Amino acid sequence: MSKSTTYLESKQHYPILDGLRGVASVVVIVFHVFETFTGGNRFIQIINHGYLAVDFFFLLSGFVVAYAYDDRWTKMTQWDFYKRRLVRLQPMVVLGSIIGAALFYFQVSPVAFPNIASTPVWEVLLLMVIGATLIPVPVSMDIRGWQEMHPLDGPAWSLFFEYIANILYALAVRRFSKLALSILVSLAGCMMIGYLIFGPQGDLIGGWSITGDQLFVGFTRVLYPFFAGVLLCRIGGIIRIKNAFWWSSLMILIALSIPRIGDEHHLWMNGIYDAACVIFVFPVIVSIGAGGILHSARSERICKFFGDISYPLYITHYPLIYVFTAWVVNNKIPLGVHGMLMGLLLVIVSIAIAYASLKLYDEPVREWLKKKVLMKKA
Repeated sequence: MSKSTTYLESKQHYPILDGLRGVASVVVIVFHVFETFTGGNRFIQIINHGYLAVDFFFLLSGFVVAYAYDDRWTKMTQWDFYKRRLVRLQPMVVLGSIIGAALFYFQVSPVAFPNIASTPVWEVLLLMVIGATLIPVPVSMDIRGWQEMHPLDGPAWSLFFEYIANILYALAVRRFSKLALSILVSLAGCMMIGYLIFGPQGDLIGGWSITGDQLFVGFTRVLYPFFAGVLLCRIGGIIRIKNAFWWSSLMILIALSIPRIGDEHHLWMNGIYDAACVIFVFPVIVSIGAGGILHSARSERICKFFGDISYPLYITHYPLIYVFTAWVVNNKIPLGVHGMLMGLLLVIVSIAIAYASLKLYDEPVREWLKKKVLMKKA
């Protein structure tokens, strides 16, 4: 018996969708840089709706998972599916946790992160190992002061919920008819709309803590967009226009950059905007990206670059944001030339780290895991 071909070779990707994921990832970093200067005040935040990039990622993921696996269940088991998803996503989760631990004590700030200075090294190392598994930790294990389920690498919370969505897809939703899936998506959409209009925030910010309220936000954020993405793929929702990558990139940039709508007395107004983005705007953007064709080598290179770094960028950038936040708060840095230049440097360094992580770690590790885990014997 010898190892021969890779089990279930990956289908051809939608290059424009990959590129859009990268564009949204860059917007997330810029959003977090500006968030540092506004103290998390959602009413004055610049690139105000950058948090919706996570909901866009969920929609993209649902579309891509359905495209990649819906027609393969006669050839693979649930465990095959889980292995493929783990090989694709878990290596960068591990690296993100390691980077978060390595930079943890560079983030000391009595105001921004009151727990860091008193946290022993053994506890950081323990949470690094736990974080590498993506198992969330309770508020009682908070070592920063932000009550994050992944305190060394905050954005890993969205991967936690994406894993749950993948499990739900494999256990049951993959068997749903279009009608049953439409009912599920409609119910999830109603839950999301109700939270946005009648909830306490008027936005979809949250989901990163193991508390009742935050878990509700997390499930509200993932259920509609992920399974709406699955439904969109199944109904063949594509739109064909010229220069699809550039138009869809512009649309996502505008959607995420719109200022906050309404004030603290009219939270429902911004809630309606968030709902409109997730329910209408994002599916249109994905449909345009799925139906688009790249006509130039330059567009192909740009899409490939942004697509390649999108996930490494998203999962590794936040430890740098912690360091940046501590520097801004400790030194009372205003939103001026100095602060913005350092913010720009952070974006550049984050992209460089993401690219290095991709080439030196993620791609080699995934290739090794494919041979060890996904190769079938012949």
